[in-house]
Amino acid sequence: MNNEERFWNATMEELIKGYVYDGMDEKYVCLLCSESFEDGIIYPIDGTLYEAKKAVVCHIQHAHRSVFDYYIDLDKKYTGLTDHQKELLLHFKEGLSDKEIVQKQNGGSASTVRNHRFKLKEKEKQAKVFLAIMTLLHESSNQKKEQQFVSFHKGAKMVDDRYAITEAEEDKVLSTYFKEGIDGKLDTFPSKEKRKLIVLQNIMRRFELNKTYMEKEVNDILKSVYSDYVTIRRYLIEYGFMERSKDCLQYWVKK
Repeated sequence: MNNEERFWNATMEELIKGYVYDGMDEKYVCLLCSESFEDGIIYPIDGTLYEAKKAVVCHIQHAHRSVFDYYIDLDKKYTGLTDHQKELLLHFKEGLSDKEIVQKQNGGSASTVRNHRFKLKEKEKQAKVFLAIMTLLHESSNQKKEQQFVSFHKGAKMVDDRYAITEAEEDKVLSTYFKEGIDGKLDTFPSKEKRKLIVLQNIMRRFELNKTYMEKEVNDILKSVYSDYVTIRRYLIEYGFMERSKDCLQYWVKK
């Protein structure tokens, strides 16, 4: 299971903690970046030794500031929050009063902030009920591949109905464009957007998380997939699968 699947399959409790325990491999895995800590191993962090469970908590604090900070920075597509709502939530987290928030924002009124508090609380209630409804739906239905959607990375750009791809669609596209198998060469690069996304997501399986690649390394990997590696590289950046440094010399998987 890749980290995208692990993230979207996590329980609410696991999402709040920011990590899951993988019983098969006996390790704690950060849901935010896939960094893992093997049970039974002691990890030195800032001069202190930690067991794996405590080490993943320390990792989240050092690498991501907090689970709250990571989630609040996610795109609106995943949080449903406007920039203004995110700003208010950050102020609420600081424990600021309505009047203090008005002063920080240099405008508005305490009653407006109070109204936002109320609306966000209502949004929370609605989200809980909706989550319960969807959980009950999944438990009571036997969804087939034609009904189950493919999970895309959280850094995906321009998320719209192009990303509404079922597992059955993914299987069909991959078998069409990777005739030698999903680990083989790409036959042709598709022109349709949905198919591009499926192909690009599969190509990303050849890159490791938490690793920085030089441009030549990226090119070598992509050349083994498709002759026009420059086009593939451009789309990986354009669709948010990868990021690169300003001088375009270093590349890494977008988390």
